[in-house]
Amino acid sequence: MSTTEALAPEESSADRWEPVREMPPSAKLVAKVLDYNETMTQSQLAEETLLPPRTVRYALARLEDAGAVDSRFSFTDARKRLYTLSL
Repeated sequence: MSTTEALAPEESSADRWEPVREMPPSAKLVAKVLDYNETMTQSQLAEETLLPPRTVRYALARLEDAGAVDSRFSFTDARKRLYTLSL
């Protein structure tokens, strides 16, 4: 096995994070938390990341604009949105 073959899976996972690479640290943290947890609400993200809700809102907006996060309405509570990482 050559060295390039051994690095190929790592490279593809690094490319996966390309849309997030130039974002603020808060957006990177929110994306990483969503990577570990399938779907979360904004309040769950704020609790998990220990970031203020306003910062989480800003991070989610940046991630949505970049196409890194998908959101949908919650079926159990239509006032809430559920966020999922789409990388």
